Formats: sequence, structure tokens, C-alpha cells
Amino acid sequence: MGQKTVRFSDLSGQLILDDHAPARIVIHEHPKLTDSPVEIEALTEEARAIEDAGVPVAIVDLYFPHDDQPRRVVVEADAFDKLATDKPMDELLATARPARRAPRSATAPAARDDRVSYGTLEHAGKPHKGKTTDAEKQLVRDHLDEINERLAAQNLRTISLADPDHVERYGLEELAGGQASNHPGQTSFAEDEDSGFAGDQASNAA
Repeated sequence: MGQKTVRFSDLSGQLILDDHAPARIVIHEHPKLTDSPVEIEALTEEARAIEDAGVPVAIVDLYFPHDDQPRRVVVEADAFDKLATDKPMDELLATARPARRAPRSATAPAARDDRVSYGTLEHAGKPHKGKTTDAEKQLVRDHLDEINERLAAQNLRTISLADPDHVERYGLEELAGGQASNHPGQTSFAEDEDSGFAGDQASNAA
């Protein structure tokens, strides 16, 4: 018997009919986005509405004196062009020198290099949005107790083998199955003790 997958728009919750393929929308930057890019599905007309609402922009990094980090700003292109009062913006851009590479240091990483890497033992297992990489899963599987100790010390939620979401997120099915298999054995041991006790009673009665 075949199965039918029903899909809904992540934006509006409307049903995406079988004869309409969903539009894939990847969100790279947003004030509410704290981790790596994410993606959602929506109706084609919803994606077109996003396209229609888009405006040409200029993305600039502002390096103020004595600041370690640049400040990235997105400005409407028309508003940015009006800032050029000595000569037209297209002429200014055509004659401007190539940008210098920003110096990197251990204390002052580049603007987009300061994101946490969850594929390291220092950060693996922390709650975060986005996809859990294979590297993070492997670290959690190999160092579960150590990671849980760190999470508890940081007042973060620990990873539980009894939580189906945690098991699926970090690929802990084998560990969870091993933990569960311990309980039937313990029950059998208790039952054997009861059986032995009953047998002793029967022997004594005889």
C-alpha cells in the first residue's frame, strides 16, 4: 500500500498540492537567525512575492577608528547612491581601489568567522539551530558523558538517551538501545531470585 506525503508551506501553513512543486527558500542572514543558514518551503506564489518585495541593496562594512570589528550594514542602493555628491556612484565605484583584506587574529576574527563550530569537543552538544553535522554527532557518541558534564556545568540542557529527539539528532540509537537492553536483564535477575526463593520454600515444605 503506497504512502502519500502531504506538504505545507512553512510561511503560511497552506497545503502544497501535488501538481505544484514547493519553492525552496534559503535564509542566509536575518536579525533573528543566530546560526548557519536555514531553509524553508513555501508556495511558488509566496516565493514570487518575496522576489517582488526585494529591493536593490548595497552591503557595506564600516571600519571605524579604534574598532576591532567592522560593522556590516545593508542599505537600499538608491539611498547609498545619494551619498555620493562629488561624482556619480557608478563612476566612484569604477575608479575605487580594490578592498584590502582585513587582518585576522586570534582575538579579533573576521566578521563571518566568529560563529561557533559545533564540530569541536568544546561546543559539541550545545543547543543550536540548523543541521547537526556528522562531526558533531560523532563527538557526542564518543564523548557523551564528558559533553554532558560540560553542559551541566554551563547550565545547559544535557543530552538524554531517553529523549527521542536527542537520540535522532545525534544518532544515538545504538547507545540508547544498549541502555534499554540492560533493563530486561535486571528484571530477569529479579525474577530468577523470586523463582529461586519460591523453589527453596517448596523444598523446605517437602
